[in-house]
Amino acid sequence: MRAYLIAIALLLAIFGSLGGYLYLQQMAIANADYSEPPVTVASAISKAERWDGYLDAVGSIRAVRGVDLTSETAGEITAVNFDSGDEAEAGAVLMVLNDEVEQAARLNEIATLELAEILYERDRKLIEQQSIPETQFDQSRADLARARAQLAETEARIRNKRIHAPFAGTLGIRRVELGDYVSPGTVIATLQDKSELEIDFTVPARFAPRLAPGQPIELTVPAFPDKIFRAQLAALDSRVDPNTRNILLRARLIEHEGLLPGMFATLKLLVERNAEVITVPETAVTYSLQGDIVYVVEEAEGGKLTAVSRVVQVGDVRDGRVAISEGLNAGEEIVTVGQNKLYRGVTIVIDESVVL
Repeated sequence: MRAYLIAIALLLAIFGSLGGYLYLQQMAIANADYSEPPVTVASAISKAERWDGYLDAVGSIRAVRGVDLTSETAGEITAVNFDSGDEAEAGAVLMVLNDEVEQAARLNEIATLELAEILYERDRKLIEQQSIPETQFDQSRADLARARAQLAETEARIRNKRIHAPFAGTLGIRRVELGDYVSPGTVIATLQDKSELEIDFTVPARFAPRLAPGQPIELTVPAFPDKIFRAQLAALDSRVDPNTRNILLRARLIEHEGLLPGMFATLKLLVERNAEVITVPETAVTYSLQGDIVYVVEEAEGGKLTAVSRVVQVGDVRDGRVAISEGLNAGEEIVTVGQNKLYRGVTIVIDESVVL
């Protein structure tokens, strides 16, 4: 009997110890902190700065005076008076087409005009003497006018057989040769006056009230990546394109040494000086298709810190800082490093050793 009591006592002690251990373990599990550990990030304070306001645009450079030289009539080329790359004077004859038929017609019409002038002078004297009827004199006067008109028409056709330089400039690659047959509209060469260059470009119509002729422009071209050229806004179009809602602008280049018509250029148009903007480090902005985001540091319950995403409107980027036009105020603390680890409700710890 005593052995049974001892055995029961041992069993109770064993199961009691096991139960106590399990109870303590469950209490430890229940009281454990399963919250996510805080995320370490770097931060910076948004600043109010004064920047000159620019509009960015792109365009192609063109000559103020630049044309494709073409023929107004068809014919065989009988003379070519220029080479590719030549400098042409205004009015210079660059090319001549076969005009033998027109020259022959001109000689015939000169003879007809001379006869018409003789008959007119004779009839004019006779009509003063009242020796011929009025109708005969009218016929002589009409024949004279017709002969003059026919000669003028032939001489105009002869002039069309000659291609003149409409202004002084540089000729491009010659596209025809002696003996070629050209049709109306055939391009012979280009003529560009490189002494005056301009550039057309467009900007959104909402900026039109801030634009006026005379505003300075800086432009760069891929051919001279380290050089900035100066230009000046010359004119604004009188209407907005209804399809794109953009307005066409034209700028006149002030500095253009080495530039050629047709070059692609990137422009920066000054629209406002010393405009106040809110800026943050460039690393603070997270770009996405849904919108550009910055994470603002805010205080959570218990004095802890959290990061809240905020959609902002991004502007210019200069010297590693981004202008924020909407969505952020000066003096707010924003996350600059570690945004990829952030999520809603996260607790953060700021690493003071990172300075931006």
